[in-house]
Amino acid sequence: MQKLQMENDSLMNIIDQQTTMSTQIYTFLTFQKEDAEQAMNLYVGLFDNSEIVSLTRWGAGAPGKEGTIMQATFRLNGKLFMCSDSPPVHEWDFTPAVSNFVECQDESELERLFTRLSEDGQVTMPLGNYGFSQKFGWVVDRFGISWQLNLQ
Repeated sequence: MQKLQMENDSLMNIIDQQTTMSTQIYTFLTFQKEDAEQAMNLYVGLFDNSEIVSLTRWGAGAPGKEGTIMQATFRLNGKLFMCSDSPPVHEWDFTPAVSNFVECQDESELERLFTRLSEDGQVTMPLGNYGFSQKFGWVVDRFGISWQLNLQ
């Protein structure tokens, strides 16, 4: 009876893992200026607990420029993202209406992230107290990705 229960528990664990894997949701960033790798490296270098998980490049004769990113998965402070260098250039690009919201641990982290992410980008809301937190800033980085940085 105990062996049967262990087998049942083991099978349920496999089913749970497959269900979790099949319903995983990623933020996917589509870059159109062949700068996905630069952006990914900047982000992985800025946030703790971050790494490049997998990377596949476009090869010779492929639709994308050889050597650029066909698909990459990376982790920023434990959250999974995916990105690619899109071979076709679309009429759309990134929008600040969809942004990454970062709850910073302290003022030093907030200012460091704000400074680095706003380099050659656009500050949409300078660091300040807007009444809903101690300090907040909103930037669109040089790749067009929008970041809301908050210190509760």
